[in-house]
Amino acid sequence: MEIQQLKKKHYPEVAQIYSDGLDTGIATFETEVPDWKTWKKKFMKPCRFVALKDNQVVGWCALNPASKREVYKGVAESTIYIASDFRGQGIGRKLLKHLIIASKAAGFWTLQAGIFAENKHSIYLHEQCGFRIVGVRKRIAKRDGKWYDNVLMEHRNDIT
Repeated sequence: MEIQQLKKKHYPEVAQIYSDGLDTGIATFETEVPDWKTWKKKFMKPCRFVALKDNQVVGWCALNPASKREVYKGVAESTIYIASDFRGQGIGRKLLKHLIIASKAAGFWTLQAGIFAENKHSIYLHEQCGFRIVGVRKRIAKRDGKWYDNVLMEHRNDIT
């Protein structure tokens, strides 16, 4: 497996993996896959990566700013998706650890993740990579007419 900077050429596979995540109903509150132009505006270029196995995108991760306010410039929200056929193979762990290292190099001191309470695998993955649960936002939003709790997790980089 190889980790590379995510490029436009990867987006069709990234979009398919994201679509598969949407289909689970517990990966995001979003319900549609955006086009490349919209997607690249959301996620920060220096911290967008793909995992490749035999030149096939098998996972991706990225950061988006937690806030536009200057005081929070070092805080970002992490996103990670693994292709359904490749889950449980350690790809998520390698990809998330890579993202953490890259985020520190880019000057981020805190990564946060909001994960559906039902998404136990994602919560476990984040815990294995040094994230901690800082709270649960009860009934924070609806997806397909159903209320969901969101587990708020964070990872602190050692930046002083």
